[in-house]
Order: sequence, then C-alpha cells, then structure tokens
Amino acid sequence: MGLPTEPIGSIPRPPELLAAMTDRAAGRISDDELAAAQDRAVRDTVRRLEEIGSPVVTDGEQSKPSFATYPLDGLDRLAPDGVVIPFADGHQRQLPRLTTGPLRYAVHADRYLRAARRHATVPVKQAVIAPSALSLLYPADGIDGYPREAFLDDLTAEAEADIRGCLDGGAHIVQLDFTEARLALKLDPGGGLLEQFILLNNRVLDRFSIAEQARIGVHTCPGGDQDSTHSLDVDYAALLPRLLQLKAGNFYIQLASEPDPDKVLSVLADHLPGHGRAFIGVTDPIDPRVETPEQVRDRVLAAARHLPVDRLGTCDDCGFAPFADDTSTSRDTAFAKIRARIEGTALASRELGV
Repeated sequence: MGLPTEPIGSIPRPPELLAAMTDRAAGRISDDELAAAQDRAVRDTVRRLEEIGSPVVTDGEQSKPSFATYPLDGLDRLAPDGVVIPFADGHQRQLPRLTTGPLRYAVHADRYLRAARRHATVPVKQAVIAPSALSLLYPADGIDGYPREAFLDDLTAEAEADIRGCLDGGAHIVQLDFTEARLALKLDPGGGLLEQFILLNNRVLDRFSIAEQARIGVHTCPGGDQDSTHSLDVDYAALLPRLLQLKAGNFYIQLASEPDPDKVLSVLADHLPGHGRAFIGVTDPIDPRVETPEQVRDRVLAAARHLPVDRLGTCDDCGFAPFADDTSTSRDTAFAKIRARIEGTALASRELGV
C-alpha cells in the first residue's frame, strides 16, 4: 500500500473563480452564478488531484473565504477590528470581533465536504478551523450580557457540530487547522496562551469516542500567507510536547521549511503518542521552487530514521492559498508540488519496503 500521503487543504483558486468573487462583491453577478463558479473550481481541483494519483483529495477550499473565517461567512454580529496577526514580511491579517452573543456558526464544513464528494472517486478529507482560533473573536473587554464562559460553551458546541457533521458525512479524516499554536508561543513565550488553546481544543475532542478521534487530525505550521509566515522563528521544541497531547489520531507537522528538521523529528519521536501517526511536511508551499520526487524521498527516509514506518505519513507543509485572495503561488505550481509529494512518497515507500 505504501506510506499514506495527504494534502493539507487549500489550493490556489483558478482565475475564473477569483473573477467571479470580485464580480459578486461588486453586485455584477448573483449568488447562484458565484456558486456555479465555485462548483466548477471544486470539480477541477478534485479531478486534477485524482489525475496525479492523490489517494486522498480535498475540495481545495475553493468556496471558503479563508481557512479560518468560513464559519462566520454571512454572520451579522461582527465588527472588523479584531485580533491582528502580523507576518514576517510586514503584511497583516485581521480577525473580526464578536459584538453580541450567542456565537453560532453561519456555515458548517460539511457543506464543503458534500460538494467535494459529488466529484470524487477516492476518499475525501475535510479541514475545519480549530476552536482555539475562533476563541480570538471574543474581545478582551468582554461583551455585556454574554460572559466569556458562555461564549466558550457555545464555541465548544459549534466546533463539535462542525467536526461531527463531517465525520457523519463520510470524511476520510477531519483535520483541525491549528496554525495559531506556534503563534501563541510568539505572543506569550511563557506558554499560558498555548495552554488555553490546548485545553479548549481538548474540551471539544473529549466529546468524541476513541474510534472517532482516530479519524481526526491536527495540523500545525508557522502560517503561510503571501509567501510569508507569522511564527517560523518559534522553536518547535517548545510546541510539540504540548501539541501532541491533543486527543487526535493524526498530526500534520510542517517540516520541509524547517532549518533543522532532524531536531524537530527527534522531539516528535520522543512525544508522539502511541496511537498517533505523524504526517511530515515534505513540500514547502511558499518556496517557488518545485521539489523533485527524489528530494521528497530523501526527506521521508530521514524521517524514517526517527519514526516507526507504520506511524509515518507525508503531507504538504501548509495549504497553498489559505486566504481566498492569496495568489502568491500559482495553481500549476501547487499541483506540481503535490505530484512531487506523491511520487517521492512512493519512491520512499519502495525503499522502506512498505
């Protein structure tokens, strides 16, 4: 069968879809016309992934405004002046701020799963935003009549429903995007914010059975947006021991862009839970150079010196366009990197005898 290999999530949107999004925002086309363009993009994404031999596919997040804010799409109780996330190149992303309660997701991810499964002939993976990221919606000075604990109760219930809807809908794996984990240590080197995030995510994961947790994964990376990151300078050694305490069966670890991957692999080997599988990143979405299958093979073989082969898989470091307006990586480059990951993983599998 070979080592498992999976995409992380987002694929750059085709020009037709980007144009349709602009036209819808300007009122030049209808919601139905935008939805048709989104469906064509999903169909093309699934087709191209299957054509290059991907054993698991995603919808490429073609219909999401961003990997983080899709549950809020259309919600009317938000202000634009929320938490700011600074990136190393100077650009920023800003989350909205919740103005009134209760928190309710306007969109659940099973919508995207259903759209992808209409076109797929292989298993479909679905990415969801971790509740820890959405906890940042709640303002530091509180909301009158809606205490933080009530907000966290609502967030926990909504996050559970988001995951459960995808599991029940037939997702191969439901992946929690937890990119704010490493950022938490940059904002609070003492680890208090990361501890809050871990506790909240486990509060949600505790609601699932052991069998269900085996179909849930957690992705971590230093952010990847417009060819920049927000927390690559944070030492993984401070993060991984805590992150690997999350009650999930699969861990997707950005690694290709790490300056010292052997150090990371050593920490990963020391702390990977007995039930867990580590998917290591073997392609770097923000590097314009397309990896060769041989480079990927060598990265996998290096990981196999630290981790048992039966608990090893491969992935891309991050999504290729986590925000809909990110055009820093071309669609063709993304698929070329994914092809290299698939072919390189197969080369390593043969050398490892799996």
